[in-house]
Amino acid sequence: MKKMMQFVVMFLFVFSAAAWAQQNPFVGPWKVNLAKSKYNPGPPPAQAGTSKIDAIAGGLQFTNDGFDAAGQPTHNEWSGKFDGKDNPVKGDRNRDTAALNKIDDYTFEIISKKAGNVVSTIRAVFSRDGKTRTQTGQGTNAQGIKTNNTVVYEK
Repeated sequence: MKKMMQFVVMFLFVFSAAAWAQQNPFVGPWKVNLAKSKYNPGPPPAQAGTSKIDAIAGGLQFTNDGFDAAGQPTHNEWSGKFDGKDNPVKGDRNRDTAALNKIDDYTFEIISKKAGNVVSTIRAVFSRDGKTRTQTGQGTNAQGIKTNNTVVYEK
């Protein structure tokens, strides 16, 4: 009887975790829609990039592939918990850490730093149907120019 109860509890735990991952609007593969995105001051990337978000315990893991304005490929990876603490970012020349904060079930914020200085703040808002992610971000690029971008991702 005790083994049966342990099996039932374990089954419910695994099923609940799987269901949460499927219902989590953050996770999945995302592609930039350049026509709906706005890059100020620009120029926009030469091609649309992709972003993959995976759920981890207490946070998210990001794998981003894209292109800069000159068409050169870019790639970066990082993961963080929803605790606001800096996490190392691999492969991004514009930032070396990122901190993740969950605002609500459909919104999170990323604060990126380079050499300890904040270079951007991004708010990502996910649609209720889970098909669109809109990121608004303000910051300073590598040339010291202020940026104000809105990037729209779609599944």
